[in-house]
Amino acid sequence: MKGFFIAIVLISPLMVFKTAIAEPEYIRLGMEIDVEKPADELWAIAGGYCDIREWANIECEITSGDGDIGTVRELLGGAITEVMVAKTDLSYGYVQPAEEGQFYDLYHGFMEAKPVNSRSSKLFYTLIYDLSNFPDQAAKNADMARRRTQFDTLLLNIKTMAEEPTN
Repeated sequence: MKGFFIAIVLISPLMVFKTAIAEPEYIRLGMEIDVEKPADELWAIAGGYCDIREWANIECEITSGDGDIGTVRELLGGAITEVMVAKTDLSYGYVQPAEEGQFYDLYHGFMEAKPVNSRSSKLFYTLIYDLSNFPDQAAKNADMARRRTQFDTLLLNIKTMAEEPTN
């Protein structure tokens, strides 16, 4: 009986802690756009880790790394930090690390150019993150819509840059 009582005392705080934590609600937002440019040429325009400077018109600085997995970029003067966690010849993925005292949404982004034929390609941008910090479904839907609009615009910027005639 004494062992049972000790087990209850030790396990009870864990049960309370578990119920106090919101269940994560991970979502995937996938966006894509057709580009009239071969994938390798498209990637040469938009696929550098700080090429986001050009197509999103924001500050970007590589703060560590050499452009390979593990490279860290800071956007908007350090307001956003992103660590590259995946890379191929025509893609990269990144994560935004946790910040002390802030809800951690496990935000990941992945951008990839895929050849369609010798003259055209598709550009994909995928976001994965946790929506469980939003108070209701309307707020979750609004956040997803805002991000989709933002990244659809960025994909259109890349398409425009890539398809501009060269002199």
